Amino acid sequence: MSAAETDAPAPSLSPYRQIDRDDWSRLAGGLPQPLTENEIVQLRGIGDRLDPREVAEVYLPLSRLLSLYARATRRLGADTSEFLGEPDATTPFVIGVAGSVAVGKSTIARLLRELMSRWPDTPRVELVTTDGFLYPNAELERRGLMDRKGFPESYDRRALVQFLSEVKSGAEEARAPFYSHVRYDIMPDAHVTVHRPDVVIVEGLNVLQPPPSPNEVAVSDLFDFSIYVDADAAHIEKWYVERFLALRDNAFTNPTSFFRVFADISDEEAVERALGYWREINLPNLEENVLPTRHRAGLVLQKGADHTVESVLLRKL
Repeated sequence: MSAAETDAPAPSLSPYRQIDRDDWSRLAGGLPQPLTENEIVQLRGIGDRLDPREVAEVYLPLSRLLSLYARATRRLGADTSEFLGEPDATTPFVIGVAGSVAVGKSTIARLLRELMSRWPDTPRVELVTTDGFLYPNAELERRGLMDRKGFPESYDRRALVQFLSEVKSGAEEARAPFYSHVRYDIMPDAHVTVHRPDVVIVEGLNVLQPPPSPNEVAVSDLFDFSIYVDADAAHIEKWYVERFLALRDNAFTNPTSFFRVFADISDEEAVERALGYWREINLPNLEENVLPTRHRAGLVLQKGADHTVESVLLRKL
């Protein structure tokens, strides 16, 4: 063996396959586009730059992959029941979607719900957001946590674990609280009800958090697959400010909106407010709690400055 060979750096090892955008988009070859441009516009969140090409090249193959994972898991469940001599009691396939505020995870979760429901293996797909498991504002005020809304301690983690435990136990019905983004609070008389679908998508900031203690169950322990939506923090800051400005001109104008006070402020003041919220609340939460969970995901979508996915990391089996 030559000196050059012995001095050569070892190949980089990773539990993930790294697939660039061009290679990933080739996986969409031959897959029909099930959504119209109007449907895509309706699914797109404020500030997101989602178009038919992005759907076809990124999310259509992703939805197919997830459908295959769900089918394989269901088959394994049936085989296990047959081995044990029991009736098949396969439970819903649960997918977690995590990432920062303003990174586009809500749009992605809604889009995957629509796309996965078009595949024959997963016709019934439900979406639940962890916003419903935030403590009500009155409780956050009592605990002194209103300025830490979105941080792990602002959620009723036990209620979320209980809900997912019911889903994964095969309960015929599981109920989650409903959160109003207009009122910025839990609506006490409203719920999201899940009736044992094929797939449940759970979207939220901190869904990949480890358990608070070794004796407790993590939310992610109840996932069959998980996705982390990733982007440079400087890009997310820009998207956050743009979204705040767009909301000021739309949702904030609703007379019942919690944020009605911001509807008439100037552009300069709106930018200043948005940057303050980002740098004092959302960026620290990202750096301290959300980003450190990225390595726990089964798949990472890496976005560029234009909000489009540039590469995909898929955990090896």
